[in-house]
Amino acid sequence: MNTASFSLQPEVSAPPPERDRFFEAARHRIDAKTKPPGSLGKLETVAVRLAWIQQNLMPQVRRKRICVFAGSHGIAVTGVSAYPPEVTWQMVLNFLDGGAAINVLARHGGIAVHVVDAGVDADWPEPVLARPDFFVRKTRRGTRNFLEDRAMTPAECDAALQAGREQGRLAAANGIHLLGIGDMGIGNTTAASALFAALLGLDARDVVGRGTGVSEAGVDRKARVVAGALRKHAAGAVSPRGWLEAVGGYEIAAMAGTILEAAAHRLPTVIDGFIATAAAAVAFSMEPACREFCFFAHRSDERAHGAVLAALGADPLIDLGMRLGEGTGAALAMHIIDAAAKVMCEMATFESAGVSGPAEIVRK
Repeated sequence: MNTASFSLQPEVSAPPPERDRFFEAARHRIDAKTKPPGSLGKLETVAVRLAWIQQNLMPQVRRKRICVFAGSHGIAVTGVSAYPPEVTWQMVLNFLDGGAAINVLARHGGIAVHVVDAGVDADWPEPVLARPDFFVRKTRRGTRNFLEDRAMTPAECDAALQAGREQGRLAAANGIHLLGIGDMGIGNTTAASALFAALLGLDARDVVGRGTGVSEAGVDRKARVVAGALRKHAAGAVSPRGWLEAVGGYEIAAMAGTILEAAAHRLPTVIDGFIATAAAAVAFSMEPACREFCFFAHRSDERAHGAVLAALGADPLIDLGMRLGEGTGAALAMHIIDAAAKVMCEMATFESAGVSGPAEIVRK
């Protein structure tokens, strides 16, 4: 058992008066719609939160984007994945060709996709480099094997964080209303599992899952790898940022950077699944206030994700048994957030529709 842990729960403090006033106004607006108060469940909660983030009682989600961050992992050589390491760069090309699950779901939802090479072990041909939706911000050609060394240096971690921050700034400058983050990296479920074990003080066996579809023997192998990493780095990694450097991935650091920068611009961000949640945990530890601007898309089928979401105080929007990554859960969750905004903006009120409200006495 790893006994060191860090608090990931939001700090309990009185919200500022202006936040209370805005939430009250947003709730009053949605309660005036032609329905019993609260009858649309989470849609109402999402609508009120979105209005607060955008500071707009008529929240908008017309322009949507998902950033898929890719990185290679040194730990992949230990056989923790059902797929070989080269699948990382092959899937980047698949994203750019429009053939991956995220492309299909994004097209269905009218969502633009940006692909970011945060540290892929590959060289790209000139036609690929010229694409406006592809950003090569290669920190290094993959992290180091964290059973042998720290996954990344502090300088490399800074560079990956900045690569993510760039996407947050770009989204804000482009007038994006809703930003999602997703991942690609063979071996990154092992990296995320190690991060969660370290941050939450969990046993290695409790945080590893099937990832890309490994067998039970593969799950056992992942657990041994995570346990070995915890033993190796326990003395040197004394903070969430330290554990990110020790066992994380460049794409995980980049996603954390995007979360931080998007929050600085009051840009609502949709966190995808297991790997993206690891990035969120690190980002929240660096700047607790940024959690206010995040929606958690779904509960992944990865074994530890439910416990991690609970530790973060996060309430995911959907649970479809997914564990693909790529931002696929974020793409689906964006439909729900879009629907919530439309309820707030387009639904009639009791007054405008001439419908009697719940406290109104109807006289003939």
